[in-house]
Parts: sequence; structure tokens; C-alpha cells
Amino acid sequence: MKPFQSLVVLLLAVALGVIASQFLGTEQLRQFGEVIYRYGGNDYRSTVPQVALMVLVGLLVLWLLWSLLASPFRAWGRYRRKQGRARLIDGIQAHEQGQWQRAEKLLDSAAEDKEVTAVAMVTAIRSAQARDDQAAVNQYLQRLAGEDATLHALLQAERLLVQERPVDAINLLDTATIQPLPPRGLWLRTEALARAERAHEAYGQLGALRKQKVLPDEAVAELETRLAAQSLLEAGDVNALAAQWEATPKALRSDPDVVSAYALRAVALDWDEPALLNIEQALDTRWDESLVTLYGQMPVDKLATRQANLQRWLANQPASPALLLALGRIATRQRQHSQAEDYLHRAIAAGAGPAAWEALGQLFVERGEPALAAQCFANALRQQRGDDSIALARADAVVTPLGPVVPERATVEEQSLMSQPLPVQPVRPLDRLDPVDPADPLVRDDRDAFGNPRLP
Repeated sequence: MKPFQSLVVLLLAVALGVIASQFLGTEQLRQFGEVIYRYGGNDYRSTVPQVALMVLVGLLVLWLLWSLLASPFRAWGRYRRKQGRARLIDGIQAHEQGQWQRAEKLLDSAAEDKEVTAVAMVTAIRSAQARDDQAAVNQYLQRLAGEDATLHALLQAERLLVQERPVDAINLLDTATIQPLPPRGLWLRTEALARAERAHEAYGQLGALRKQKVLPDEAVAELETRLAAQSLLEAGDVNALAAQWEATPKALRSDPDVVSAYALRAVALDWDEPALLNIEQALDTRWDESLVTLYGQMPVDKLATRQANLQRWLANQPASPALLLALGRIATRQRQHSQAEDYLHRAIAAGAGPAAWEALGQLFVERGEPALAAQCFANALRQQRGDDSIALARADAVVTPLGPVVPERATVEEQSLMSQPLPVQPVRPLDRLDPVDPADPLVRDDRDAFGNPRLP
């Protein structure tokens, strides 16, 4: 109690005592009974109200004496707490400013106050971690374990996750002495379950995370998508995959990451038809370039059906690089080389990048044109490094430079004329000096910029 308050209480007690003494001095109070106290052969008589008043006055005097005796100790305690709070504030400020050693010293001193020991030790641990002093971290953790088991478990779980030991983190957070877990503990356990390949269990904690408002709504939605996709990838068999897909919210069944995870796991389990069907339904609902790329790369049959679907989507997405690349890959697998080359050149022009150059190089390898294949693979490496690609140059034709990016070769209708390549005429030897006869079959053939024979 503050000195001013003590003085007010004392004055009120004195006033009440004066008033009570006037009232207790009357003879009428004897009707409430008398108290006789005998000591040393003498009898002391008083009424019950008077005795009660004297007892109260005596207790008040004792309290005042105790307050006077204890006031220096209380003042010293207040001073120490004030200094401890000041060191705590200075330590936290030093930690935020990057003065790690100064922060540890101040926080270690502030931790002498039992009320702030846990907070001071947590910040000291983070300062020691910032300067990579594991010995100091372990020392502070031991002190924190004796003060606050929950905070100790949370910090230790963080360290275990950094060390890629999610199972140990789960076991630590499941300790009975720290249950129920605080919101941050729920988030750490969810992350540990996901890293331990137990995403289906982690997915079950999303409701608690939403209720506790541990993360923003956007972060929770992103976490839900990631856990849903991981749960599908972890399915052990076809039945588990189907059950997990049915448990997935409908809003996520068209998400590209979730659909990709389902398709990849279904193909791995030799369940090809549902994999293709779900990708097709997702693309009909919401267009996504990554899904189209996966659709063209999947190592499954039904090439004609996939090609028909890709051509159907091409009507609405004529400039999609992933779609053109997928068509080129499907045509290559069907050995439709001319059509595949057309799609791949258009994909390169649309910005498909190194993947399209690699696919074109693989096409030339299958066609027995290693020189062109090498140029395509070199362009893929150039684009991966961020450099510009170089126009293809055939050994038997003079090619006009096309610039860093290969333009779109032709429309689909024009490419259909090239489905059957013209026979290559013999080349006129360079050592023949006689005049050139236009009817001579050995006249040098005329080719376009891509090395294809021009129509007569």
C-alpha cells in the first residue's frame, strides 16, 4: 500500500476510534455483557464492545508497526523490479538492434526477476541463436525448462524442425505436461506432421488453427492446399487415394496443385484413366498452364484422345505455350514429326522456353538430324542461363538470321501442306563450270529459313 493511502487509512481509524470511544463510554453498553480480566491479584472490568474495540485498535497498531518495519524491504523490492524491467526493456531493444551479446547480458540479469524469467530467457535464446552459440542456447534452454515447460517445448520443437527431426518434435509437443498446446504449438505440430509425411493427420488440425487465428486466412488457405496435395501423394493404394480424394473439399478439386498431386499418384498406382479425366475436368473448369504441361508429359497411353482434347482447347487458347508444347510432345510420341515440329516452333515463339527447345532437339534426334538437335539443346542451355537463343542453321542451306527468338513458322492450315515432304533433288556439284540449265536436275534446291524445300 502506498504511504498516502496508509495515512488516509490511519486518519480514518483515529476518527472512528474517537467516535467509538464516545459511544462506548456510556453505561448502557453493560447490557451486552462484561469481560473480567484478572492479573496480579487485580481485576479489570470492561464491556464486550470496549474489549472488541481495543482488540481492533491493537491489531491496527500492530499492522502499522509491521508496515513501518517492512517498508524498507518493500522499497528495495520495488527498486529491484524496476531495474529488472528496465534491463528487460533494454535487452529486448538490444536484441532487435542486433546487439546480441549485450542483449544476452541484459536479459540474463533481468531473468533474476521470477515474473519475467521466461520472457527474458526466450529472447536470450534467440540472441544466442543469432550468433550461432549452441552452448549458450543449451544453457538458456535448461534454465527455461525449470521456469516454463511450455515455452521450452516450443523453442526446442523449432530447433528440431530446423535440424530436420520432425518425429522428435512431434514427440516433444505431445508431452502430457504441456497439454493443451497453445496456438503456436498447434502450428508447429502441424508443420512437424507434414514434414514427417503424415499430412492426413496435419490436415485434421486445420480447424483448430482457423479457430485459434494462428495464421492469416491467406496463409491457412495456402497451408490447406499444400496439405491436401501432400495427403494425396502419400496415399498407399488406389482405395486410400480414392478415399482421400472424396474427403478433399470440392473447392480444392479444381486447384492445379491438388489435381496434379492426384494425377501423379494415380499414374504411379497404374490408375491412368481417372488421372487423365480429373485433369481434363479441371482444365475445363479453370485454365492452368502447369496442368496442361503435366497433361502432355504424363507417361500414359490414349495419345489420340489427349491430342483431340489439346486441339479442342487450342481453339480457345491459341497462344498458350504450354498447350503448344504439349501438342508437340504428343505428336512426337505418335511419330507425326512434321506436325510436331510445327507445334514446337510455335511453342518456342510463344515463350515456352528451354523445355520446348529440348523437345525440338529430341524430335530431331528421332529424325536422324543430330546437328540440328545439338543446336536445339544448346539453345535450351542458353535460355536456362538467361541468354538469347540462336536461330537454327542447316548445313545444306544458307539461313538468314532470325533474331534471338524463333518466330512462329506458319498457321495450322499452311502447315498441313507440309505433311508430306517433297523429295529432295540432287545437288549440283560446285566444280561444274558449264552454264546452268534450268532444266538440269542437278540445280541446287531452294529451301526456306528452316531448311524445308520450297514449293515449285
